[in-house]
Order: sequence, then structure tokens, then C-alpha cells
Amino acid sequence: MARYSTSYRMNRVLRPDRAALVVPIDHGLVWGRVKQLEAPVQVMKRFLTEDVTGFMVSTGIIKASEVEMAAAPQLARILAIDAFWPTSAADTGTGTLVASVEDAVRMGVDCVKLLLPWNVNDAEKVLYCQRIGAVVSEASKWHMPVMVEPVFLAAPRSPEIIEAEMEVARVAYDLGADIIKITFPGPDATAKLCDELDIPIVVAGGPLSGDAQSTLKDVTDAIAAGAQGVVVGRKVWQRPEEETRWLIAEMAKVSRSAFRRRW
Repeated sequence: MARYSTSYRMNRVLRPDRAALVVPIDHGLVWGRVKQLEAPVQVMKRFLTEDVTGFMVSTGIIKASEVEMAAAPQLARILAIDAFWPTSAADTGTGTLVASVEDAVRMGVDCVKLLLPWNVNDAEKVLYCQRIGAVVSEASKWHMPVMVEPVFLAAPRSPEIIEAEMEVARVAYDLGADIIKITFPGPDATAKLCDELDIPIVVAGGPLSGDAQSTLKDVTDAIAAGAQGVVVGRKVWQRPEEETRWLIAEMAKVSRSAFRRRW
């Protein structure tokens, strides 16, 4: 507990009384116009009165939502500060920073987030490690938490890919990540990762699939396995509005009832 217990920003992102329930709306950085997210601030407004703990956003969304977020200071903001193009051809694509830690501090966010794609060429892997290491170093000067997301871009969720993402999570840990965000690898793998690494793990929802009950089960299993939060976007805001409200309310209940703080 001593490592993070007095950190102001970490305790905004990861509250002591519940698992984080973050709604990501930053998808435009890598995918452009995503279905049901064509107007991201309008999507954000739908969730301002729901029982969520924050949003994952881009620089443009922060600038466009200053008034709304000033009226909802209890909600954390996690700023995506990098991007990758094209996600459909990871082996030939390129990643880059699109904002700095200083930008994040100036905009008053609570955490920065970077990708760590691993189905890229070796030169890109080196660049990603250098980039994340430099961000971690700069962020420590500002007491800004760094979230890193190990991912195999546009890869099927096969057992081999899930196991490989677990390995890349260790790379993210050794690079100095404060939080690791990983697509849900199942309850057993989540528990294993939480036990192995002494930093918070949050679970991503991934693309829309299954029904609302299956999403709720994944969230329940992830939090029960030790995840300190979930980051669920397309599986929430791409559903019909009434179904979305029900799912958020149920996930919020789970975020309290199944939560066990580990750091």
C-alpha cells in the first residue's frame, strides 16, 4: 500500500472503496470515426450522470469537454498520449507520441496511457521501449501515473495471443508502468497476473461481442480475480441506450461488491 497510498492522482483513478469503472472514448486516435462514437463528447455526456469513475480521452476531447468535466470533478480522466497507424498492418505500422506528460499536467488529467504493441517489427519494439521509458521518467517528475497497454493489434483472441499478452505485460512492468491495462485474459490468468506483479491491473473490454450479461460476467470475474478496475467502451456505448444504462448500473454494483484493494 505504501507505494501509492498517498498519491493524489492514483487515488483519483483507482479509488479505495470500489473498482474503477472507466469509459474509454479515445478510439478516434487510431480508428477515426468509430460506430456510435462519431461525436465523442456527446457520448461522454450520456455517462456524466451514470455511476462511472472516469473516462479515457484524447487531447481534442479534453479541449471540447472542459465545461462538462469542470462540473463533474469527481470523475477521473486518463489521457491517451500515443497512437499507432495502421492497426490493420501492425508489422509495417508506426507508433508515435501525440501529447507530452507536460501537456497532461497542464490539462489537469490524472493519468497518461500508452500502447505497447508487440506484433510489430523489432525496430518498433525498440522505439516503444525507449518511448515508454522516457515517458515514465518524465512522469515521475510530475507525479503523474503511467498506464501501459500490452496488445497484439488486430490479432484474434486465441489462447496463444492471450498468453503472449501476459508476457508483454511483464515488459510493461519492467519499463516502469504504474498501471497495466490488458484485454481480459480470463479469471485465472487475471489472478495470476495480479499475484505476479505488484502494481494495479485494469481489464479492457475490447470490441462489442456477446450480450450484456456476458459483458457483466467478464467484469465480475475480472474484479473478483483481483483487477482494480475495468475500461469498457464499445461493449457499453455500442449497445442500445436502455441496455447500456442497465449494464452500467450492474457493473457499478459489482465494482463495489466484488472489489478487493490490492495496493
